[in-house]
Amino acid sequence: MTETQKTLVLVDGSSYLYRAFHAMPDLRAVPGDPSSPPTGAIRGMINMMQALQKEQPGDYTVCVFDASGPTFRDALYPEYKAHRSPMPDDLRAQIAPIHEVVRLLGWTVLDIPGVEADDVIGTLARTAAAQGVRVIVSSGDKDLSQLVDPHVTIIDTMNGKVRDVAGVTAEFGVPPALMIDFQTLVGDQVDNVPGVPKVGPKTAAKWLLEYGSLDALLAHADQIKGVAGQNLRDQRDWLPTGRQLVTIKTDCDLSESLPGLPSLEGLAQRERDNASLRDFYERYGFKGLARSLEVPGKGAEPAGAAGDLPDRSAAVRRQPRSVSAAPAFGASGDLFAEPAPPGTESAPADDATAAAQAAEATELAAASALRYETLLDWPAFDAWLDRLQAAELVAIDTETTSLDAMRAEIVGISFSVQPGEAAYVPLLHAGPDAPVQLPRDEVLARLKHWLEDPAARKLGQHVKYDRHVFANHGIEVRGYAHDTMLQSYVLEVHKPHNLASLAERHLGRSGIHYEDLCGKGAKQIPFAQVEVARAAEYSCEDSDMTLEVHQLLWPLIEADQKLSRIYQLEIDTSEALFRVERNGVLIDAPTLARQSHELGQRILQLEAEAYEIAGQPFNLASPKQLGEIFFDKLGLPVIKKTATGARSTDEEVLEKLAEDYPLPAKLLEHRSLSKLKGTYTDKLASLAHPRTGRVHTHYAQAVAVTGRLSSNEPNLQNIPIRTPEGRRVREAFVAPPGRLIASADYSQIELRIMAHLSGDAALLKAFAEGLDVHRATAAEIFGLAPAEVSSEQRRYAKVINFGLIYGMSGFGLAKALGIDNAAAKNYIERYFLRFSGVRDYMDQTKAQAKAQGYVETVFGRRLYLPEINSPNGPRRAAAERAAINAPMQGTAADLIKLSMVAVQAAIDAQGLGTRIIMQVHDELVFELPESELDWVRTEVPRLMAGVAELKVPLLAEVGVGANWEQAH
Repeated sequence: MTETQKTLVLVDGSSYLYRAFHAMPDLRAVPGDPSSPPTGAIRGMINMMQALQKEQPGDYTVCVFDASGPTFRDALYPEYKAHRSPMPDDLRAQIAPIHEVVRLLGWTVLDIPGVEADDVIGTLARTAAAQGVRVIVSSGDKDLSQLVDPHVTIIDTMNGKVRDVAGVTAEFGVPPALMIDFQTLVGDQVDNVPGVPKVGPKTAAKWLLEYGSLDALLAHADQIKGVAGQNLRDQRDWLPTGRQLVTIKTDCDLSESLPGLPSLEGLAQRERDNASLRDFYERYGFKGLARSLEVPGKGAEPAGAAGDLPDRSAAVRRQPRSVSAAPAFGASGDLFAEPAPPGTESAPADDATAAAQAAEATELAAASALRYETLLDWPAFDAWLDRLQAAELVAIDTETTSLDAMRAEIVGISFSVQPGEAAYVPLLHAGPDAPVQLPRDEVLARLKHWLEDPAARKLGQHVKYDRHVFANHGIEVRGYAHDTMLQSYVLEVHKPHNLASLAERHLGRSGIHYEDLCGKGAKQIPFAQVEVARAAEYSCEDSDMTLEVHQLLWPLIEADQKLSRIYQLEIDTSEALFRVERNGVLIDAPTLARQSHELGQRILQLEAEAYEIAGQPFNLASPKQLGEIFFDKLGLPVIKKTATGARSTDEEVLEKLAEDYPLPAKLLEHRSLSKLKGTYTDKLASLAHPRTGRVHTHYAQAVAVTGRLSSNEPNLQNIPIRTPEGRRVREAFVAPPGRLIASADYSQIELRIMAHLSGDAALLKAFAEGLDVHRATAAEIFGLAPAEVSSEQRRYAKVINFGLIYGMSGFGLAKALGIDNAAAKNYIERYFLRFSGVRDYMDQTKAQAKAQGYVETVFGRRLYLPEINSPNGPRRAAAERAAINAPMQGTAADLIKLSMVAVQAAIDAQGLGTRIIMQVHDELVFELPESELDWVRTEVPRLMAGVAELKVPLLAEVGVGANWEQAH
């Protein structure tokens, strides 16, 4: 967070008041008188709000409650929240006082009729984030996870959970961008929103990670086997409604309640009204709180002070703890937690304290026979710098202020040069007992020469992150020879690659966990507040274990020539990706805003046209209403029914009906444009870095088992390109004045790899002669000369070519081509008759996979198949299809990595101004000066074609334009 960045704190008031009600004892305004007004929830609310104000002071603060009465969701689905128990009378009686006291504490209170609290929170969060304001949402509601992005974080003060981008991904198995689809599949029992029966969080996450989105999953629903697959198909009609129910609205019209929006100034945190607060506290029997306001200069009494709660509460009170001004999630949000006493803010310690801290760190290390040092003076630092410069290989670990690599700052650095020995240099630790530390800028200046020396060999765990951290301080680290995360990825792709898992798996060591030092969630403190002795032990241990893991894994890789080659490719790719991430891509926000407006107008027009065709307004997302309009009113034919006998209106039915009837076509277009607007044009600009105006996506290198890269924040690989409107999104990825965008991608890469792997004579001939491979395939299947092949026959051949790569069955081919199963089977038989080498390759690959448990890419990357010998038929069949496809996908992944490395090396060698700014599937995207256009057009295709010698020629093609779309 920058020094000038402001913060909006949004409290889910409905979540808070229920928690306060159930957590507190049965307090009354007159103690012991059950007939007097209940006050437990009020007191709990005061405690929670005061604790949050200390933990997360905001420039703007809003507490949002659900108003009574129905919302659009009740109209959409009458059974929405039908199973919820009515609010307890004692809680209902405390709602008005809770609203009152929250206002007196300085918060804006909102309860807007007809709009759920979640939708108000979503709208305010997006409004603030769009203005560069940091947003903290305090709630225990997991449904809000779909709002999380780099600007919006959710904290749960009751269980210490932080749901930032990494937290959501770790908790649910999918990133925030997929949470709407995830919730749609899983459903919401609390709100009585059905999902897909028998589909829980693990299955939903697995499907979404495999297919990329709910829409893509539904497009392949017929390929999903078992009961879950059938249930998914049965719910096709319902899922659009379910998605609408679980989607938090971020565009509510709040102008009546907040006429100043989009300005946030009306939401600014106000001073507490102490006079009114004192009257309120006395009215409800909070004598201790009232007394605290009578003392001149004293703030409100700490939550849990004596005089308000029964004696039993003392058993759960906590000891005071110091609070630092460092921005992070700090002290406990526990109802009975007490804030730090005045005067305990962070301050430098004297030399005696520094010596004691260093001694404690040494004692902690000695207790486990490890020699870990804390470097607090220049002689100790210089001695270790000499060791670093003399060492053959040094493991480095950085401790930082953030997981966001582009913004993280260094708090401390550790080094290890041999197992069991390490040193930690604390640089930014604060707190009442923090020792005087060496100045960070001077330490980094002394390390700079060694860090930037390519001959000084270095080692790390996920070194790309550390490279960014050092780059944030003006240091470009060179000489990273090894990365234990990538070693694990190459050797054991199907296992976890984080350091804790590696240490436990290979060293039998279960080291200190980050949460052990910093806590979790809202209780988590920044690393800078961790006691130096413990921080030193933790960081030294990480460097030490990294070195030990390397010494075990590297010999295994080094002994295998193919794995050594793949590992070196991953090391080189990591360095290239660091450059790509650092470059980022410029985003044209006005273009996106214009597209959003145009899409919105078209969506409204489509709704009006649909109403006109139907002869009445109706809910375009309601399967029930669609069925009545289609089949009862308009008399459209029933294409199929669901398992329960209902007339289906799923995507497949709409597409079939759209061939002959206008209304289904309107609905399909409406759905497509609504998703495009909500997912991309409305949101993409908010992901741009506020300082650069560029999107700096994170490329995850050790995730996909095929070797493919994945990207997030944003996911560049899921930008839709099948429709003109979808392709237009790429128009917003632009070059600055005087520069151009170029796109280079491989032509028909997986078919070329299939030809190489299978050695099929007909395929090799087609590529060697530069023929249209789909036309050549059609000529073989239909027994025609290539010139006689019709466009329809070529289309059939294209579907077959790509379908067989992905293990398409006869049934799948029949559906894709719109023909009967017998005809599809006949085409496949003809294909394999003419391309017998392909059939032989498939048979041999499956047999090899069953024998050794893995398959390999052309370059030796191992792709493990745990289910290849499963007794479960569907799982085994899926593994067999993967065995065929994985070598092609994996080889394609290897080729694009080789290309990226080769092109970057050429750019560096020639000192060019061209930059690689994105890698998407089989495509490299560049930003270049106009003067280097000829070089990109001629040299990039040559370099990409020359990274490997296959049995068929590789072909890369380049397009150029002012934006990404024009470059295609």
